[in-house]
Amino acid sequence: MSTFSGLNTAYTGLSAARKGLDVVGQNIANVNTPGYTRQRVTTSAMGGAAITGKFATGARVGQGVSVDGIARLGSMQLDTRVRATAAASGFSAIRANALAGLETSLNEPGKNGISASLTEFWAAWQGVANKPGNEAAATALIGQATTLASQISTGYKAVEEQWTGAYKQLKDMEAELNGTASQIASLNAQIRTVQASGGTANELIDQRNALTTTIAALAGGTVRESDNGMVDVLIDGNAIVSGDIVRPVQVAGGIKMGDEAPRLEWSHRPGTNMAASGEIAGALSVLAPAADGGILASAAEGYNNFAKSLATAVNGAHNGGINTKGDVVGDFFSHGTDPAAKSLTVVAKSASDIATGAVDMGNLDNSVADKIAQLGTAAKSPDAEWANFVSGIGASTRVEMQQAELAGVAASAAIDMQLSNSSVDLDEENLNLLAYQHAYQGAARVMTAIDEMLDTLINRTGIVGR
Repeated sequence: MSTFSGLNTAYTGLSAARKGLDVVGQNIANVNTPGYTRQRVTTSAMGGAAITGKFATGARVGQGVSVDGIARLGSMQLDTRVRATAAASGFSAIRANALAGLETSLNEPGKNGISASLTEFWAAWQGVANKPGNEAAATALIGQATTLASQISTGYKAVEEQWTGAYKQLKDMEAELNGTASQIASLNAQIRTVQASGGTANELIDQRNALTTTIAALAGGTVRESDNGMVDVLIDGNAIVSGDIVRPVQVAGGIKMGDEAPRLEWSHRPGTNMAASGEIAGALSVLAPAADGGILASAAEGYNNFAKSLATAVNGAHNGGINTKGDVVGDFFSHGTDPAAKSLTVVAKSASDIATGAVDMGNLDNSVADKIAQLGTAAKSPDAEWANFVSGIGASTRVEMQQAELAGVAASAAIDMQLSNSSVDLDEENLNLLAYQHAYQGAARVMTAIDEMLDTLINRTGIVGR
């Protein structure tokens, strides 16, 4: 080996150490950057070419060190786990939030809830029973009945508004999903170009990895490695991103509660449903019809059934009774076709419209009013039906909240494992910094020593004895 080749060996050591220092500096600079994955220089020893024959000089020293690349220290398995848990957590979180909002709108228990209004309503009937024909008692009853009907209507409208809000949220998810897919396709193209030119695309890969997690949380997307550094993102086994090509999705179906159920489909194949998971699946389950277990449609159906039951129970006792003038009176409540909860109204306008007694029992009979006042304590009373409705929503909310909490814990644990593997450790980087610094100094000393040897060989050879 030529003496001059030692200079090249030392130079490769300097270059490798300098590259290592650059990478350590990049890691330290991005210690607080979300989604950044730590990097390391990968090197290998350069062997010496073998020479045989009469010019062979025996064992040969290598040619130094080769910088092979800059490795991104991520884990595909941990990334996959993060995406899977993000989808499960997103699904449960959407359902839990919907149920929590629904439970809040009930105002139960509390003075502003329907339970409290029912108690006041039966008490107002008892007041009429105690004073048949009294206008003040009748006015109090009509006012309380109107308030109760208004609360039922308001509750139903709150469910409608929540449904509309959930649908808008679903449309926002659709836009976010398609936008994220477009960004991944663009990054795929950039990564392919950078790697084809021999460059390093680690930072671009970090950005793409964060975006694939977003798609997983939204729709349960999975990732498949493809050629040239690109990835395909699949939903329901079909690619929403294939290399630098995007296949967008769209929300189809009704835009208000009671219409055709919303669904997710491929834009290039309208009418073909796609089975997503994640937040979008959670939103679709919230918006589903009552027959399919839709949270909000079932609540609206509960309000309708309660309004009908209340009207049926009161009218059943009231219809055919007489007022204090002896006139036969008809229904107390009325409602149209579904939604009954929104159309429930009080027919009675004054004491003469209120039946207090039974026919042939005298004008001052209070048996009808007293019977209606006792409806609240019956085994299958409107109060019991409303209590079952409220307790059912409360139980469902608790179950869904627990599932969301467990899914959130699993997602957090997966992220923690991912970060423990890929995040920057300043202590480790400081050690690497010292190691590369000493390696650089050592390579420089070798270069200095060889330079001195060459100086002696070139400038001092042949002057001995002069």
